[in-house]
Amino acid sequence: MSGARRQYRFLFAGGGTGGHLFPAIAVAEKVRDLIPEAEIMFIGTKSKIEGSVVPKLGFKFKSIWIKGFSRKFNFENLLFPLKLFVSIFQSLFININFRPLVAVGSGGYVAGPAIFSANLVGAKIILLEQNSYPGVTTRLLERYADEIHLGFEDSKKYFKNEERLFLTGNPVRENLKSINKQEALKEFNLSGEKRTLLVLGGSLGAASINEAIVSSIDKLVENNIQVIWQTGKNYFDKYKSIAGGNIWIAPFIEKMNSAYSACDLLLSRAGATTIAEIIALSIPAVLVPSPNVAENHQYFNAKSLSDKNAALLVENKNLKNELIDAVMNLIFNDERLNIIKKNISLLGEKNAASIIANNIIKYAQLA
Repeated sequence: MSGARRQYRFLFAGGGTGGHLFPAIAVAEKVRDLIPEAEIMFIGTKSKIEGSVVPKLGFKFKSIWIKGFSRKFNFENLLFPLKLFVSIFQSLFININFRPLVAVGSGGYVAGPAIFSANLVGAKIILLEQNSYPGVTTRLLERYADEIHLGFEDSKKYFKNEERLFLTGNPVRENLKSINKQEALKEFNLSGEKRTLLVLGGSLGAASINEAIVSSIDKLVENNIQVIWQTGKNYFDKYKSIAGGNIWIAPFIEKMNSAYSACDLLLSRAGATTIAEIIALSIPAVLVPSPNVAENHQYFNAKSLSDKNAALLVENKNLKNELIDAVMNLIFNDERLNIIKKNISLLGEKNAASIIANNIIKYAQLA
């Protein structure tokens, strides 16, 4: 392998959830666009989302044996030290053979051993932190990082070396874009004369959001609000009979460009990927943080936007009682919707993937 060829070897590690994986994919795709001959490898786990998504996109993929430490005691926690040791050994073997010049960690427990090992073989380290409150993995890897790219300014206070911090925004894939609203509504057989609420709860679904929508559906329809509703695959059979007229329901929405473009207001969890997408497209949102995520990341994500009047925060425990008022007070208020759109458009860098990709390439060229 020639030196010039070796110059363009990049390692990406991160996953477990789409919020950690898709920003890394956005950057990797941009690197591949800029340098088609680049060799790009992802490290992840077979059983999580990266195991199925990454190979389909044409990237090399190597799996390691690691799982996060559960906050609730279970038998697998007893295996954590063994899994960590094995995963570091596996990651070191992969890095020695691949010899990346730059390694990118986007969070999740899988990034820990992969990026630590990449540092041992001399790779430059770039970290992506998507959440307002940084994850444990990113904070542990900070000492090895040459650059840390943040999605939220609020994250800065949790890091020690401010010179390495860059408020770049969360990378989103280039195929995410707005389309004509009327054309988008036609794809869901909905009217161009009514206000449209888009409801998302993740690919599996969010029980509390679904239950709140069911209890509010009659009032929404009575007030000429139509709904595009992603129930999640775990809940579709339970709610599919409600579809029809002003209500479009699916377990998963494939055409997110159309869904975002059709809506006047979004009701959603506050995961990092969703936050990045609504910032990129300036989508007004009612954000309902999941109470079941590590370190309450979603609450801090939503609060960061809410504090800047760039979204409305409703806590999960209050959702049933507050949903209708939150939606009704916002979806027909054009002045407030426009203020939120303006405020959210000021957050983050719209070209985050390009900025990070170019920095990665510069490190490789200087090596």
